[in-house]
Amino acid sequence: MAMFPRTRDSFHKTTLALAAAATLAACTGVPAPAPTPSARTSTPSTQPSASERTTPAPPSPSASPDHGARPLGWGPQQRDRDAAVAAVAAMTPEQKAGQVLMPFFTGPDAEAHAATIERLHLAGSIIMGDNVPVDAGKRVDPAAMAATTARLAQAARADGRTWPGLIGVDQEGGMVSRLGAPLTEWPAPMSYGASGNAALTKDAGRAVASELAPLGFNVDFAPDTDVTIGPADPTIGARSMSGDPDTAGSLGVAFSQGMQEAGVLPAVKHFPGHGSVTVDSHQDLPVQPAGVAELEARDWKPFRAAIAAGVPMVMTGHIAVPALEPGVPASLSAPTYAALRGMGFNGVAVTDALNMGAVQKQYPDGSAAVAALAAGADLLLMPTDVRQAHAAIVSAVAGGRLPAARLDEAAQRVATMMIWRGRTPAPPGAAPGSGGDISARVSAAAVTVLSGPCNGTLVSGSVQVAGGSPEDRARFEAAAAKAGLATGAGPVVNLIGYGGAPAAGDIAVSLDAPWPLRDSAAPVRVALYGRSQGAFDALAAVLAGQATAPGKLPAAVGSFPAGTGCP
Repeated sequence: MAMFPRTRDSFHKTTLALAAAATLAACTGVPAPAPTPSARTSTPSTQPSASERTTPAPPSPSASPDHGARPLGWGPQQRDRDAAVAAVAAMTPEQKAGQVLMPFFTGPDAEAHAATIERLHLAGSIIMGDNVPVDAGKRVDPAAMAATTARLAQAARADGRTWPGLIGVDQEGGMVSRLGAPLTEWPAPMSYGASGNAALTKDAGRAVASELAPLGFNVDFAPDTDVTIGPADPTIGARSMSGDPDTAGSLGVAFSQGMQEAGVLPAVKHFPGHGSVTVDSHQDLPVQPAGVAELEARDWKPFRAAIAAGVPMVMTGHIAVPALEPGVPASLSAPTYAALRGMGFNGVAVTDALNMGAVQKQYPDGSAAVAALAAGADLLLMPTDVRQAHAAIVSAVAGGRLPAARLDEAAQRVATMMIWRGRTPAPPGAAPGSGGDISARVSAAAVTVLSGPCNGTLVSGSVQVAGGSPEDRARFEAAAAKAGLATGAGPVVNLIGYGGAPAAGDIAVSLDAPWPLRDSAAPVRVALYGRSQGAFDALAAVLAGQATAPGKLPAAVGSFPAGTGCP
């Protein structure tokens, strides 16, 4: 199985043969031949890191040990790493630089981007909202989406790589969902914290991924395991599962495990914690004033839980932590990566998008890519100009400004993960929209009454609906009709959408983060954490007295402490 075309003059035939044999061993489980002394390499990056070294147990008398089956603690086995080391050793500097870049593109036509992937040997691509093909009704065209991802995946393997390219998306649920109908619409991740149900959260993670996999996605940059501090958190909000670190950790693990069972790689984010800073890193660089002890007790707990559970990827955020390295985004900070590795993480460290304001303003012309790699990142997401970033990496290695061993290490980790992913059977995927029942169950388990009666009907006969978007009001009216409620007269139900202001009326309902309920004047206040039809059905059932509201506040809302809700 040839790794790369044999016509490339820069490849040594012996190294190429070793790479092919090692990759074949990873895919089949057949041990690769040992390298001859003349073919061995002394490059430091080809050796396991200190945290990956273990003392082998003595072989049992009845069977010799399978060294290749040794787990690395984050999914892959030693055979996958051995294959990756051999493959990267056979790459040119240009190919290595491509292996650590995961760019974006603009518009729905992927052909030009596929050519760029081939030319620069890129690891793959992320799909953003404007890349998603839609039909005449503005709904996702699943067949066209699958064709787009297939073309990009083909481009990622055009130079002979035997492992799949990374095809990723941000599909968290709630406001961060690049793929709309006919795929299942999911409530905000805070719903999982309000439900407190790890098994349901795992089911949701599996259902999300099972609809992504048939469309060609093998990476979802989710879940968000940030711990929110409440209304002072302008960026994460309802993307956070909880303001409690232990809950955020256990639910993040559950969601991740569900995703992996469906064949999609998760990436927990945004280390060292974006839920407790007060500036949006999409615009400027937030500063995290907490010391290491406070971070350990709050923001880092969910990441430790994910690492202990073997998560394959952790995303670093663009947050300056003076206790680690003042003035430098964590995604470009060596002490931050040292802290992450110190937790026992040996998987792929991926940066948040490098075209965000927190980085772009300070690191122009491809310098962010080099700085992130030098600091310890393995995969660079969405550089502003991928051609510029690629050239900067190649130049930095050639000029000695970026150690070649560091680039090798990063490329090896990415290749290890994808060799493992490529040889691991994935279950059959699910049709778009098949997760609707689970999504509705999540919302029904999450709906939370902060103030007002917990039993009986909250309204009867007819209600008026105000606030929200036209679509929100239409969905509420449909749900009310299903629950036997008319609309147009009676108590006012005021819907508060994403970023909405506190509301008056008889019943105030937050559809995203519950913070606006703090100052709402309505005597009845309900947190819904979502605006799917299933969420509105759950709300209407509670209002009509047909269902209880079992959810509990995942984070404090003014005078309402975390845990507030009906018994």
